Amino acid sequence: MLHATGISKSYGHLKVLRGVDIAINKGEIVSIAGSSGAGKSTLLHILGTLDTPDTGKIFLENNEISAFQGRKLAAFRNKHIGFVFQFHHLLPEFSALENICVPGWIAGNSGSKLKARALELLALLNLQDRADHKPSELSGGEQQRVAVARALINKPHIVMADEPTGNLDSQNARSLHQLFIDLRDKFEQTFLIVTHNEELAALSDRVLHMKDGKIL
Repeated sequence: MLHATGISKSYGHLKVLRGVDIAINKGEIVSIAGSSGAGKSTLLHILGTLDTPDTGKIFLENNEISAFQGRKLAAFRNKHIGFVFQFHHLLPEFSALENICVPGWIAGNSGSKLKARALELLALLNLQDRADHKPSELSGGEQQRVAVARALINKPHIVMADEPTGNLDSQNARSLHQLFIDLRDKFEQTFLIVTHNEELAALSDRVLHMKDGKIL
């Protein structure tokens, strides 16, 4: 479903990625592990089209997304790729429900169908009683689950998560691990996860280890 070949990236004289090849199948949970500076987050951001490679090609569902630019790239990313980051990046002035709807609004959707989808996700993530709460009124675990719901609102082909449990305590981290598994099992949702959390990595279908800008 997602595959990339020959991905390289340098910042000045620093070579961060050195010809990475990667392939991910639909319905897989794949984790990328490795020490700090191995290139994990850079690779994730490039695969998610948040950054551009110096060389290489990226394909998602047979679309060469590395060739897309501007509005076409932004629209494709919004519709087909969901993101979850270590720090949830929720909009503080918006409610949980409104935060979840944001990618849908950007895609040009609105009205009752989008709200119903957001409420469905809130219920799925056991947040139905938090729909009108703002981020400051939510716990860390609840905020991260809202971020997951936001990533899912447009029914993306893949969700990319960068250290999603890095800011959570162990109990909430375990809950998030199980949530990813439940979403894979129920919806065949695909996940690509960068993590230092060995427990999360161990629960993945595959673990890719990176060192010095390469997948071992």
